[in-house]
Parts: sequence; structure tokens; C-alpha cells
Amino acid sequence: MPELEQLNEKQRAAVLATEGPVLVLAGAGTGKTRVITYRAAHLVEMGVDPRSILCVTFTNKAAEQMKQRITDLLRTRGLDASDIWISTFHSFSARLLRREATRIGLPRDYTIYDDDAQIRAVKLALEELQLDDREYTPRSFRERISHAKNHGITPEQMAGEAYDAAGRAAASVFETYERILRRAGAVDFDDLLLLATRVLREHPDARAEWNKRLRYIQVDEFQDTNAAQEELVRLLAGKDKNICVVGDEDQSIYGWRGARAGNMKRFIEDFPGTQIVRLENNYRSTQTILDAAAGVVSHNRSRLGKTLEAMQGGGQNVRFFEAQDANTEAEFITGEISNSVRTEPDTHIAVLYRTTAQSRALEESLRRIGTRYRVVGGFSFYERAEVRDALAYVRLLFHPEDDVALLRVLNTPPRGIGKTTVQTLQSASKTQGASIWDAIQTVAQPGVTRSGAALRGFRYLIETLQAEVRDLEPAEMLRQTLDRTGYLAWVEQQDKLEHTSRMENLTELVNAMAEATEAGQTLQDVLDQAALVSAADDYEENVNVTLMTLHSAKGLEFDIVYLAGLEEGLLPHSRAVGNNDDVEEERRLCYVGMTRAKKLLTLSRALYRRNYGEERLRSSAPSRFLLEIPGKLIETVAGSLAEAGETRRYEPDPDFYQQRPRTAFGRRSSGGRAVGSGRSKAHPLVGTRVKHQMFGIGTIIGVEEEDDDRMLTVSFMDHGTKKLKERYANLQLA
Repeated sequence: MPELEQLNEKQRAAVLATEGPVLVLAGAGTGKTRVITYRAAHLVEMGVDPRSILCVTFTNKAAEQMKQRITDLLRTRGLDASDIWISTFHSFSARLLRREATRIGLPRDYTIYDDDAQIRAVKLALEELQLDDREYTPRSFRERISHAKNHGITPEQMAGEAYDAAGRAAASVFETYERILRRAGAVDFDDLLLLATRVLREHPDARAEWNKRLRYIQVDEFQDTNAAQEELVRLLAGKDKNICVVGDEDQSIYGWRGARAGNMKRFIEDFPGTQIVRLENNYRSTQTILDAAAGVVSHNRSRLGKTLEAMQGGGQNVRFFEAQDANTEAEFITGEISNSVRTEPDTHIAVLYRTTAQSRALEESLRRIGTRYRVVGGFSFYERAEVRDALAYVRLLFHPEDDVALLRVLNTPPRGIGKTTVQTLQSASKTQGASIWDAIQTVAQPGVTRSGAALRGFRYLIETLQAEVRDLEPAEMLRQTLDRTGYLAWVEQQDKLEHTSRMENLTELVNAMAEATEAGQTLQDVLDQAALVSAADDYEENVNVTLMTLHSAKGLEFDIVYLAGLEEGLLPHSRAVGNNDDVEEERRLCYVGMTRAKKLLTLSRALYRRNYGEERLRSSAPSRFLLEIPGKLIETVAGSLAEAGETRRYEPDPDFYQQRPRTAFGRRSSGGRAVGSGRSKAHPLVGTRVKHQMFGIGTIIGVEEEDDDRMLTVSFMDHGTKKLKERYANLQLA
């Protein structure tokens, strides 16, 4: 292929290594997709039967792009790529099972249950077990079942490991759900992988047939494979072992959905004699950005390792900015974005963050300065379901006649008020010419509907909240409303079961309420802003400013990248701190974010962040990842409160005057006094770097009590957050 001359030496070596096992360690921006496509085309030109080539990737979009590129390459040679098998793992498994299903007692015309059908099957399981789906939501159980399958956990194992009623119920639902699927001759998405692997593992004759048919196998994004996918690859390799896997161990960031770090090293162990090709010529970023990112990820253990060389040259240093608080951080980032967009309109810019809640301050700041943007990998902050639910509760406290708000939260969290009852309410409302709130009094009467008691309970709940909380400061009112309606506990439970972060968004909404009050806004101002954002903002696809989570950024690239929130508890996330494997995945996530930048990378953090609307701002410790960047590669932006990774004793937080003469919808508090005005103080010890004999270096992030009873909360770099009694801790200044 003359086209091979377009490849660099290492890329060409990977393409030409057609026999035996090959591992291509492809660093960020090194052209791994080009290697896979050229390799498949080269095999066809060598005379390999296209029907014996299998290319596997993770998404339909990636498969389609791969197919098109191979087709374009071969068309110039007068060759056909239509018979090459290019597929996702799930699609390949489904086709294999169509041929082999009867071997494991599954009909060939089995049904694949989609998301909706899986939820319905879980509901049937709940009914069969006589479990209340108001207490145990079907979607949360479906997520637990999927998580178990991805990690190779059976219903029996789940039952054996259950430590509470919810765990035991999940195991029972899992077992019943499986029975319902088998009775229907159906499988879910996870089953496709598990059952295809089972066929090849348990039936040597079937495995031999597939090994004979598929002589050359290529796997893209191998670092994202879970246990079932790894085993499937091993079983398909056959005795020839003409298998090539391509991936980047430093971009393995999906452990929560079953991907197992270390699979690149396991591949070498599974296939002795593997030829390793390192793609190290980076065509995306500057050398400085690559070296800074390498400085971070090199702290992970058990890496095969690689050294990336930038084809774009050295470039300027990574920049760092420490802001006073989250709003100042957002204003710094958006101010710079505004200048960039004005001077270079074609520049593509991304702001990356660990949690969706961080987008709120950034979105509000961008709107204030009139800069258009889009949010990728999630909804705009005020469009998220949990935020809309919370604001609907607030609207209902002041306007119970708001039918839209009422219907949104009437059975959220579940209260046993079903569609039939809602239809009865709407009918009564229409007949009476009244609001649904008024219709509740009629429909809730005994004998009218089976949900009468639930309706009466809901109305009593709202009336109680109206009397007791709506005159509180907005942040406190929202806090209590979320708590007393049971919504907060319900969302927190769903987060644990479904691996989501809706709780963080509710926390950020409370923070927004507190900050708006400090700025002199009323609750009505906040509600109006949220309504206008949801109704009027149109985020066009062609805007140059993108906000997204780090997980959503994988595979993308931008001229300028801002990576916000480099703090312990955010990046690495608080859920990871204390578990080294989880911290290593957070480190890889940081690496992914840094290597999205082509020309300029800026890292930022806030010294103080508000915690769930508290009046006092809590100080944060700098992310350990900042300390891992070589000092010569990072420079501090003018106006930053500190150097990157600087260790110092932080001063108490600056003045944050709370000018709050109003409550709720603008009514003045008693005496017209500005409630909570004055200085919000952090303890002088907060921010102090200390050393513990067992836990090592850490930063004091909280102080409780005084004198002999003083308790210190310390965030240790390698052992997470610990609460210690000062008199026994024997801490030393670090």
C-alpha cells in the first residue's frame, strides 16, 4: 500500500505486524484509529479473506467511522471492504448467539430486551416478590443487576454478600428477573456478552469453528474492556493468536461500569510473546502539555509506560490560577474565554470539570457576559430533572395552584399516587373549575380513590411546610424542604444505586440560593432566572465554547482547555479518596482532561467553596495532582492567590458580607435587620500542612470544639480524610 508511506515508523510497524499477538500502546493523540484502519486494509491487500477479519470497538458511531475509513482506503486499490466484520462487542455477541443459542438452551429467535423492557421485567419481579416499587424503584434495581453482571457477580453471590434488607431484596429481584427473562426466551444487553463468552468457553467445537472463521482480530479501546469482554477476546484468538489490541492504559476511566485497569498488562500475560508497539508521536498537544500530564499519570503503579513526543513543538507553560471562591474561579475562566473569542473567533475552547454541579457557576458567569456556549454530556444545570423537581417544590409552597409544579412532585419521591389517581384529580379539577390542589380535597375523601390517604398526606406535608419553612432564608428553606419531603434521601439512595451525582446538583442549587441572597436577590429572582434559562436558551451546535465533564471529554480535542476544581474532594473525587485504585482512576481522568488541550492548558481551583448553602465557606486542599506536575512546566497567572502546589498556612477567608435584608419573596425579616451579615470566618488552623506518623502529609480542612476536646479533620494525600483528636494525634507542622 503506497498509503503506508503516510504513517510514521511506529504506526507502520503496528500495521505490518500481522501475525501473532500485538499490543499497540497508543498515547493520546498518536493516531490509533489510523493504525487500526490501515492495518485492516493492509490485510485485505495481502490477500486475506475479508470475512476472516474482525474489528471490534465500543460504539456504533466508532464502528461506522472505522468502516468508512477502511472502505475509502481499499476503494483506491479496487478492493472491497464490505465483508470485513466491523462491530461493537454487543452486536458481535448477538450475531454469535443467533447461531449458537441452542447450545445453552436459548432459542435462536431470542428477544433482546431494551432499556424499557428491562425496567418492565424488574417491575414484574417486584410484583412476584410482593415488594413495594414505591420503596424499591425498578430503575435502581436494574442498575444494580447490570453492575453485578458487568463484575461477574451472580444472584447467589449478591445474596451472600448482602448486609441489609435492600441488598437482600436486590438479590431476590436479580434471581427473579433472570427467571422472567429465561421464561420469555429473552436476554438483556449484559447477557449478550456473558452468554457469548459462555458458548465459547463451554463448547470447544463451537470455539474451534469461530477460531477457524475469524483468523485476524483487532480490538479498539482495549483499556475499556470489562472481564467478559477480555475473556471473549481470549477465546476468539484461537491457536494462531493473530490478535491486535489498541489502547491507552492511562485513559482507562470507566471502572464504575466494569472496565478493569491493568488489562493491557494482563493481555501480555495471556499471550506470551506479544509484540509491543508504542505510538509516542503526538499530533495534538504541545510538548509542555504532554510532559505535565505525564508527570501526573506517572505516579500510578503498574503501568507499561510510554514517552510522548509532540510534533507541534514545545509550547507555553501550563497555567495555574487559585481563586478565592467558586464564583471568582468562574469569573476568571469566563473572562479569559471572552477575550479569546473576541480576538480569535475560530478558537475552540473547553471548560472541563469533575462533577456536573460545577457547571452552574460557569454557566451563570458566561450568561452575564453574553458568551454563547453549549453543555455536552449532560443538561444545562437548571434543566436537570432533580433541579427542576426541587424548584417545583419551592414554587408549590408559594403557589399551590401551580398545577405543573404540583404534578411534577406529587409522586416524587414515590408516594403511591398512580396515573389513575392523577387522571381522577385532573377530571375533578376540570369539573370544579378549580386547581388540582383544590381538587385534592374532594378526591382525597374516603372511598373516592385507593390513593386517598397518600393524597391527604401530601397536602398535609405541603401545608406544614408553608407554615413552617417558607419564611426562612431561601437556602435554609430549600434545605428543609428537600429533607422533609423525603426527596433528598430518595435522591441520595438513587445516587448510590445508579452511580449518579444528582445529590451534588441539589447541593449546588442550595449554594446558588445562598449566593443569590448575598447578592441582594430574592427567591423570586432565582426562580425567574431558572425559568428563563430553561425556556429561552438555545445552545447551538456551532458555538466554540463547550462545558463538559471529564468523562465526556474522552476522545475530543480543543485549542484551549480550562480544567477547573483541582481540589481534594473534587479531583480526586471524595468518593475515591482513601482507595488507591480509585485515586489512580481519578489520576487517569485528570490525564485525559489535560491531554485534550492542543495549544494552551489552564488549571484552576477555589480556595473556599460553599458546602450545601452554609453561611461559612469551607477551605479546600489543593489537589495532589497539582503537586505532581513538574514545577518548571507550570506558571502562576497574575491575580492567583498562591503558586501551584504551594504549601502555606491559609489565612481565614476574606470578607463575605451577607447583605440579606429580605427573606423568601422579598419580605423583610423581623426588625429589617440584615440577617447573617458580617464576616464569615474560617478557623486559623484550616489549611495548615501537617505530618502524621502513620498517615503522612495532610492538610487540616476542619476544626471542631476547642482546648482538650479539639477535633481536627485532616485530608491526607495517601489515606483520605481522617478525624483526629488533636491531643492524641501528635501532629507536626509539615
